[in-house]
Amino acid sequence: MAKILILTGDAGEALEVMYPYQRLMEEGYEVHIAAPQKKTIRTVIHDFEPGFDTYTEKPGYRVEANLSFKEVEPSDYVALVIPGGRAPEYIRNDPDFPRIVQYFFDRNLPVAELCHAPLGLASAGVLKGRTTAAYPALEPDVKAAGGIFKDGAAVVDGNLVSARAWPDHPEWMREFIKLLKKKSAAKAVA
Repeated sequence: MAKILILTGDAGEALEVMYPYQRLMEEGYEVHIAAPQKKTIRTVIHDFEPGFDTYTEKPGYRVEANLSFKEVEPSDYVALVIPGGRAPEYIRNDPDFPRIVQYFFDRNLPVAELCHAPLGLASAGVLKGRTTAAYPALEPDVKAAGGIFKDGAAVVDGNLVSARAWPDHPEWMREFIKLLKKKSAAKAVA
């Protein structure tokens, strides 16, 4: 069974962690969640309240990280998913984060990311010249990293499938699964 890796940590957006985790298992993949440390992580729920200029944050689900970033062997996986929330702000500082991310980009393997995940991609040096969606407030960050910001529900740029946030899940995951099937078919022919 092919494996897919999710990189997240404490304060990862609950829906953005759980939806791809369950949806990709439904497709028949073995899905592992990695965090800076192997532990129970605590996700958060971001929502929009009348009168707030930005989202609010509430406690979310507890989720088991199967392994630490240090334990990740990227060659064990056919694809990578990086959810948003606040986790990308700090997981990008783990010394193994860029090693893992760069592996997938160097080999043109499928990568799905959304919301605040471009913060991690920028720190790993893989956004330059790439088109990506993100939470709209991150447009300046994407541009500062040399990326091209696109406000869309499912932005595809080669091996990268991105979206703005959890409301985009259906379009985002539909495009990512198409890419996974295309890569799998190409590998079978080769």
